Amino acid sequence: MRTLIVSEFVTLDGVMEAPGGEPTHRFTGWVGDYGSPELFRYKLAEVQAAAILLIGRLTYESFAGAWPSREGAFAERMNAMPKIVVSNTLTKPTWNNTAVLSGNFRAGIADIKAQAGGPIIVAGSSTLVHALLDADLVDELRLMVFPVTIGSGRRVFPATTRKTAWHLVESQTFPNQVRVDTYRPA
Repeated sequence: MRTLIVSEFVTLDGVMEAPGGEPTHRFTGWVGDYGSPELFRYKLAEVQAAAILLIGRLTYESFAGAWPSREGAFAERMNAMPKIVVSNTLTKPTWNNTAVLSGNFRAGIADIKAQAGGPIIVAGSSTLVHALLDADLVDELRLMVFPVTIGSGRRVFPATTRKTAWHLVESQTFPNQVRVDTYRPA
């Protein structure tokens, strides 16, 4: 059985939107201010350990527009690894090794999780993450918390009337004061 891991860059005030330079956001690029060798090593190890990248259509468009032209170990892994895009509108993905999951995504993801194999990693994809959390499909949540607040933007957790308990299983702080907190459902 596969483990579904949501791994997000997040500000101290819970915003996950615009971490990397999206021109439509006022405070975009907040991750870049905290780049460090430790952070890069952590993210590289994370994608190397993952068997599948699961993303939403908007994140797919961003990643597919960026990663194929980049070089280095991280780019090589992103380009080579199997990718699944959850979308009812994307029909012909152009990024290498990409499949589209449309229709009943909950059943489709549950089927993928039930297969033997390595972890499924979700990055970005706020709409998808909200749906995964709402459907109780997340096995592990890794929040890379950056010591900055930006006040507005899409947040990791959806507005909900449900209460969900999480258990902190690991916490790691890098010298640049970025902290990775790993949670599993309690």
